[in-house]
Amino acid sequence: MSAITTHVLDTSRGRPASGVPVSLEIQTEAGVWQRLGGGETDVDGRLKNLLPQDVALEAATYRLTFETAVYFLAHGGTTGFYPQVSVVFTVRDATQHHHVPLLLNPYGYSTYRGS
Repeated sequence: MSAITTHVLDTSRGRPASGVPVSLEIQTEAGVWQRLGGGETDVDGRLKNLLPQDVALEAATYRLTFETAVYFLAHGGTTGFYPQVSVVFTVRDATQHHHVPLLLNPYGYSTYRGS
């Protein structure tokens, strides 16, 4: 499991959101976003291998981008208000695991620092 993970729950359906494309980026010192990894959530709505094994977590600012339009179109053809959700967060202690869940529905979302 990577040092950064996520879990997406579709609160409108009351179940995990499988098949959500997610990308992970790091902000460089120049302020540019650099892609580190990504993938799709599994049947349980989880993505456990965001950060490649050969990339060490460092104290920095990261961005997770969830392609929500792709998910909603694949699950009932719903057109949501937010086609994409970006969550920007700062890692201060690179020795800790960072879990960033997303609670999602077609017209809103929330996130928090998980465990």
